[in-house]
Amino acid sequence: MFPSHTGRLRIAVVYNNCDSGTRDAPGDRAGMADLRKMIRHTVRVLRELGHAATVLPLQRSLLSFQRRLLRLRPDVVFNQYDDVVPGAVHEMDVAALIRLLGFPMTGCPPLALGLCRDKYATAQLLRGAGVRIPADTCLLARASDAGQHAWQFPLIVQPNQEHGGAGLDRASIVTSVRALQARTARIVRMYRQPALVRRYLPGREFSVGILGGQRLHVLPLAEVDYAALPRGIPPIMSYAAKWLENSADYRKTSDVCPAQVAPSLADEIRDAALRAFRALGGWGYGRVDIRLEESGRPAVLDVNCNPCLEEGVGLARNAQRAGIAFPRLLQIILAVALEEPPSDPS
Repeated sequence: MFPSHTGRLRIAVVYNNCDSGTRDAPGDRAGMADLRKMIRHTVRVLRELGHAATVLPLQRSLLSFQRRLLRLRPDVVFNQYDDVVPGAVHEMDVAALIRLLGFPMTGCPPLALGLCRDKYATAQLLRGAGVRIPADTCLLARASDAGQHAWQFPLIVQPNQEHGGAGLDRASIVTSVRALQARTARIVRMYRQPALVRRYLPGREFSVGILGGQRLHVLPLAEVDYAALPRGIPPIMSYAAKWLENSADYRKTSDVCPAQVAPSLADEIRDAALRAFRALGGWGYGRVDIRLEESGRPAVLDVNCNPCLEEGVGLARNAQRAGIAFPRLLQIILAVALEEPPSDPS
């Protein structure tokens, strides 16, 4: 089903070691300590698989990184680079440098990484490809622009270029133009980027893991379960729900995998996820977040290229439900990296 035989490889495991300048909050699983722990575990598993894995952190100098990568001359780069500065889009730059140097790379190609960091651009691309997205999807660069549209509330508002739930919190759902203006002003001020606005969808939410290269496979569907959330906490995948272990948002939000879904709806969800991932040029592995509209039809919220690869969480958990243990998952990702993406020639 999946390619996985690679032989022994020299692997450079690349990640972002540039400190954002802020101290990790207690219980914040998005901090540098957890990232480094995940990288160490990934390297350990790669070595147990018989590969020669070397950690190659990128801190500040791309020139120094380039020199070290050229000296190492890996057979493949295991790309775990992720931005930590709000509004940054350097995942695309780092991936492009790796490919320009001629090294095979795990995960998505540079253009896909760049596109998925701009949520509005992604939404418009998906709309053009015939993929359903939430109604009222709009970009607001100024709070005053909010009065120029005929909205159907409630809406959900978030920074346009962030991921991992950054900028999403309990006040992100708005029910009036005044609240929309206030939320937009806050995002523009804090994140120095436009606000993405779209209809808040009240239906079930699904996390769809995708794995493969020339042939893409959908992993068992996972449903986000918000049923235990206390009143007053909106059922959304906010930053707190994703990362803050000490918050009620995190403790009372869970995932059910495999999700209990009617076969016809499951087919529709899988089809939407695959079409969205392909539309962005996704490759290797990814995750597509989907919610149901009032009508019950699935709409794509987000396409995540190179999502978190922590063992037992998210994509790795979905793979495990498909009988793919974490070491084999890494082997599959490496094998797919050695395939030539048709849109990313050497």
